[in-house]
Amino acid sequence: MTPSNDLLHRFMFDEYDIRGEIVTLGDSYREIMQNNPYATSVKHLLGEFLAAASLLSSTLKFDGMIILQARGNGPISTIMAECSNHKNLRGIVRLNPDIELTEAQQQSADMQTLLGEGVLAITIEPKRGERYQGIVPMDSARLAGCLEHYFHQSEQLPTRLWFAADGAHASGLLLQALPRQVNTSQEDNEDQWETLSALADTLSDDELLNLDHETLLYRLFHEHQVRLFDPSALTFSCSCSRERTGNALVSIGRDEVEKLLVENGHIDVDCQFCNQHYHFDAAAVRALFGDTTLH
Repeated sequence: MTPSNDLLHRFMFDEYDIRGEIVTLGDSYREIMQNNPYATSVKHLLGEFLAAASLLSSTLKFDGMIILQARGNGPISTIMAECSNHKNLRGIVRLNPDIELTEAQQQSADMQTLLGEGVLAITIEPKRGERYQGIVPMDSARLAGCLEHYFHQSEQLPTRLWFAADGAHASGLLLQALPRQVNTSQEDNEDQWETLSALADTLSDDELLNLDHETLLYRLFHEHQVRLFDPSALTFSCSCSRERTGNALVSIGRDEVEKLLVENGHIDVDCQFCNQHYHFDAAAVRALFGDTTLH
């Protein structure tokens, strides 16, 4: 069977106050990997971050993006994935130049092994209005466990997550209990939550990565009434531009930019997300600052 490709499906259980989402990334994930070659373990962890950002993006009800980022003192210093409400996706990993990945670490998707001590943050960034950031303790070896703890603490909604990635595809499944509406019995809702969570726990990485969404959901929940909504398509898209790069140079300040210009006679900037190259000669840099005082 062919796995779903760059699609996110939302689904509901008609008889219970439980919702779900499932995502599989293919072309977008591979394009991100091509831009930045990583060790196997790093590819897999970035795949989980990308799947997680995709799932979390469905909560956006405005023009903006959700950013999932972890920083640590291990071989990976920073790992980040972001997804917009338009389902544009990008991600990156920055490795610690002073710590080399061991052979064991190159095969492990354990967050604590790869990031060491650190912190995980979820940032909601609207195009208009104030940004919100929630801090997630990295108290689990896996990203799913960290995010489940976050939902329990901040949203107070029971939430379970499953992720898998193999370098070619990255997938994620989310189940979340909702405030009681369909079934007013708390005991019934709790029983159904335990049942559906147990069924999802039987899911293998191979099934999550290689089955199309309809087949996978039927295999897991065929004894329950599942309503599957139309999918959203995801795509790799970098938000860099020459204008934004120029604005970043201006934000560095005139003195620092002058030093760079004196050293090289020009300034070159490469986007780490998509490898786009931006070249600014002396005239272009002067135009950024609107005067002729720069060399």
